[in-house]
Amino acid sequence: MDLSIIIINYNTSKYTINCIESIVNTISDSINYEIILVDNCSEISDLSNLEEQIKKFNHLTLIKNPINSGFGGGNTVGLSKAKGKFLAFVNNDTILQNDCFSILIDAMESNPSFGVCSPQSFKENGKFLPTIDHFTSPSKELFGRAFLEFINPKKYPKRKQIYSKPQRGQFVSGSFMVFRKEDFDKIGGFDTKIFLYQEETDICKRLLKLNKYAYLIPEAKFIHFHGASTKKSIAIKTELKLSTLYVIRKHYGWLAHKLILGFLIVKYFTRSFFKPEYWNLFKVLIKGGKLNHSLLKK
Repeated sequence: MDLSIIIINYNTSKYTINCIESIVNTISDSINYEIILVDNCSEISDLSNLEEQIKKFNHLTLIKNPINSGFGGGNTVGLSKAKGKFLAFVNNDTILQNDCFSILIDAMESNPSFGVCSPQSFKENGKFLPTIDHFTSPSKELFGRAFLEFINPKKYPKRKQIYSKPQRGQFVSGSFMVFRKEDFDKIGGFDTKIFLYQEETDICKRLLKLNKYAYLIPEAKFIHFHGASTKKSIAIKTELKLSTLYVIRKHYGWLAHKLILGFLIVKYFTRSFFKPEYWNLFKVLIKGGKLNHSLLKK
């Protein structure tokens, strides 16, 4: 088996079916592949629609997850069935524009140091969407991306630049990632303590220990309906900050964690005067911003 493609569905079966159709319509006949579809405990109506619609696809296995275990957890469930030499984790709110998998696999087979690759992403209106990004870190939280790119463009390549050749970034978007299964197994896969967000920083940090790097391959292209699979809310914003604090503690240490926790407490205490909905986020932060407040625990 050349390739295992893992997709998560959670109450968005319409997007999932369109994503699978784009894969089937663009993937090369020379690739021996399987699609592993994990339903992350969707509502009955959405799951029923999904089951009916996927009957037309070959190479597909549906796994019904009894709980919503998030991004890393859901993908890990799918991994249990994966047999491919390469692993692709593809958001269900994406549409492939060309034979992305052949392009990415060819790039990785030609470059052993490429640890994870992603196509160039675009919004649904065709506008450019950044694919590479900088690690979640104390400096990024305190100073922001634009400042880091200005003071050290070699370490922090511009996210919003259009590249014509493979471009290394600190990590690539988690909406479409391809790994060698061998590398993925060596680093231990996803950290399933993370429910949503910051998985890319965590996993690409661990790939660095194998001298493997994250690359954008701009020849491959896909559309990402950004945010369609996860609607914005204070609960989701809180999840982002919990994951940020967890990843900073894991990769930068106790002192960095306390520094950023204090920074976020002040930031969201101040913002709550202008946007009262941030008060709930502030209360989670003042309690330490621990993962026991994560949606994974609810």
